[in-house]
Amino acid sequence: MPVEPAPSVWSFGNPAAYEQDDDLVAIGADLEPGTLLAAYRRGLFPMPSSTPGDPTYWFCPVRRGVLPLEALVVSRSLRRSCRDFEIRVDTAFEEVLDGCADPRRASGWIDGDIRKAYLRLHHLGWAHSVEAWRDGRLAGGLYGVAIGGLFAGESMFHRVRDASKVALVGLVELLRDEHARDRLIDVQWGTPHLASLGVVEISRAAYLRRLPGVLAVSPAAVFS
Repeated sequence: MPVEPAPSVWSFGNPAAYEQDDDLVAIGADLEPGTLLAAYRRGLFPMPSSTPGDPTYWFCPVRRGVLPLEALVVSRSLRRSCRDFEIRVDTAFEEVLDGCADPRRASGWIDGDIRKAYLRLHHLGWAHSVEAWRDGRLAGGLYGVAIGGLFAGESMFHRVRDASKVALVGLVELLRDEHARDRLIDVQWGTPHLASLGVVEISRAAYLRRLPGVLAVSPAAVFS
């Protein structure tokens, strides 16, 4: 089971007081495990500023991208691709993290502080990788934080076509149990690509109303 770290010394305030049209809701605090978990439990997640040395930015999107498990869309071609990969969990967390952090990626945002913070969460049993392997090599994957029935996806990458999408399909399959309808995958922001896989956007208020019930769901066996 995951190890609960020391509680955070920081408070993220009252969500009702957040600016109604701004995804950025806080700046500062730290990236200690207790702070990260407190943030996720309040609907927030961290990202570094674009300026080295700046404090951490904390976001709670006005329009939240989520994937209800029953909404996953698997095209015929993606279903065929799934046959070519093996899904593994937590066998290469650091390699997945580094794949997502590759500075050659145009959308790369994971810096050294974020890397260290999520490695700590992984060692405590909260952060997990879902990996797509082919021919004995890591072809792609994703990582995120699992708390109760919430999987807060952080990033994904691929080295082989469709590998990251296959990892997402694998994640959904791993979460499909008797509590599947009460589980939720949070992808932070929706994109046209994610929408094609079934991701929908809901309001910040709707996300925060649903979050306590999602967190109260028993953890999926694969992550507990």
